[in-house]
Amino acid sequence: MADNLPSEFDVIVIGTGLPESIIAAACSRSGQRVLHVDSRNYYGGNWASFSFSGLLSWLKEYQENGDIVNESPAWQEQILENEEAIALSRKDKTIQHVEVFCYASRDLHEDVEEAGALQKNHASVTSANSTEAADSACLPTENESLSTVSCEMPIEQTPSSDPESALEVNDVEETGEKENHCDDKTCVPSISEEKSSENVPTAEDITEQPKKNRITYSQIIKEGRRFNIDLVSKLLYSRGLLIDLLIKSNVSRYAEFKNITRILAFREGRVEQVPCSRADVFNSKQLTMVEKRMLMKFLTFCMEYEEHPDEYKAYEEITFSEYLKTQKLTPNLQYFVLHSIAMISERASSTIDGLKATKNFLCCLGRYGNTPFLFPLYGQGELPQCFCRMCAVFGGIYCLRHSVQCLVVDKESGKCKAIIDQFGQRIMSKHFLVEDSYFSENTCSHVQYRQISRAVLITDRSVLQTDSDQQISILTVPAEEPGTSAVRIIELCSSTMTCMKGTYLVHLTCTSSETARGDLEPVVQKLFTPYAETEIENEEIEKPRLLWALYFNMRDSSDVSRNSYNDLPSNVYVCSGPDCGLGNDNAVKQAETVFQQICPNEDFCPPPPNPEDIILDGDSLQPGASESSAVSEANSETLEGSTNLQNSEEASE
Repeated sequence: MADNLPSEFDVIVIGTGLPESIIAAACSRSGQRVLHVDSRNYYGGNWASFSFSGLLSWLKEYQENGDIVNESPAWQEQILENEEAIALSRKDKTIQHVEVFCYASRDLHEDVEEAGALQKNHASVTSANSTEAADSACLPTENESLSTVSCEMPIEQTPSSDPESALEVNDVEETGEKENHCDDKTCVPSISEEKSSENVPTAEDITEQPKKNRITYSQIIKEGRRFNIDLVSKLLYSRGLLIDLLIKSNVSRYAEFKNITRILAFREGRVEQVPCSRADVFNSKQLTMVEKRMLMKFLTFCMEYEEHPDEYKAYEEITFSEYLKTQKLTPNLQYFVLHSIAMISERASSTIDGLKATKNFLCCLGRYGNTPFLFPLYGQGELPQCFCRMCAVFGGIYCLRHSVQCLVVDKESGKCKAIIDQFGQRIMSKHFLVEDSYFSENTCSHVQYRQISRAVLITDRSVLQTDSDQQISILTVPAEEPGTSAVRIIELCSSTMTCMKGTYLVHLTCTSSETARGDLEPVVQKLFTPYAETEIENEEIEKPRLLWALYFNMRDSSDVSRNSYNDLPSNVYVCSGPDCGLGNDNAVKQAETVFQQICPNEDFCPPPPNPEDIILDGDSLQPGASESSAVSEANSETLEGSTNLQNSEEASE
């Protein structure tokens, strides 16, 4: 029972975001006794994913509990004379300025409940009527400051897994409404099945075709479990630190991934596809033959730029944008390289930053597909859960809906020695990890936070339509005015298991200069048109229709120095929330740094032992030999999985 936990651990982790979950898994894997708690009733914190109704309930709970008043803490009576307490906050102030708009027609004449879904969902509402949740979602809340995180909806989280492969990448398309299910897991159709069904429209598809422009709000509510909406929008670089960690630790068996199928650019009011691989460049009809040669020559240089310092040393003091103008590149190519390949700031990024980013992009091409990026099926919220599962496998104890009242510090040593939880239980530990949002205003009074502007949209079709309706795209819209940031757009189709069939889930992200709506609405207006009843019969509309929109600001604590927090003991470590970057490298670096401070001589998330090589008492083999055998066996499995994966990609191509 959560109210009767063991009284002592080696490591206590507060918060289940991605960095905390990686650290918990690494510590548990190295033999530490780990307690992992979260006051929320879902995994992931600000890295979580929700079904549609779960997201509405999450927003509603934030608004209803935004004015929680801290009562007189009873735990103060447990603090001894030689101790002092660091009180933790009951409010989560990381989400602000929430505004929700519903554009789809609302035909809710009777109670509409979320249908029993086939896909895995992250949150289902049972305590509230779905119609009421829908009503609350359609009223925009101007500049609402949200400040709590206690949600009451029950959570069902059962990540898909494939224990056979080091990293499974699914390139199949969703066909009709049929799905295979095995043991409550979604089994995607094989490549051969995909090819046979890809070009044969079913009767259901034909009959549904005219209805694409008639998606109603009640349909979205009914199909709510088919949505998995991320609070933070990121992708995985195929040779990034997180992919390497997933493969090394074999945590990848708990998740499945899909390739990002295309990279787009927004130029002169039009969306167009960017050629990024060698094959794309030479097959492109957008580029002249001269431009193709220019681009290939420049990209080849970027792959080897460190070997030719004389060619860029003179330009180190200028921006990458200015540097591109000195190269033999047309304005068209400069735009593609800056915004769709390097994906860096036009005004703030140096030449070296641009060359590094371009090389990283090129190095990631071809590992798992035609672009450098992967996306986890069912959303970004799967990743913290995968590492939590690894932690639990090696003995970690998990308690959701379990708040911590305070940290107990020994005055003499100056180190934290225990926590006091919501039940008044004192739990001892050597090391404590706390996610930034749990600290009180007193602890964070000198901290300067940045903000991330986020928007989540549900639309009826893609920003760039092609023969296939199962495209996963990334698009960067450059900043138009000084002081503003470029907006990153990730568009997800239904085969990512993040939205219902016939819709797209669109994530917009940028560094905040004002409220999220102020930052992002101009871009939304350029790319989408609000759904309107008068336009239903008009098939000449060029832009996708916007069915539903959510805007909010999220705290970015990624660059906060530990010294900014007031009077933290040396054995209390701070984990930041999500940053604004596209990848997850910051979370992995942070986790590895903290782990090395806790376990300085331990390997960070080594491969798991092979069950056949585990030594039981009385076995004759030497432990050292067994451990070596287990590691080499696990490594061979990982390499074999990667090789098989690449072979399957070649076959599918």
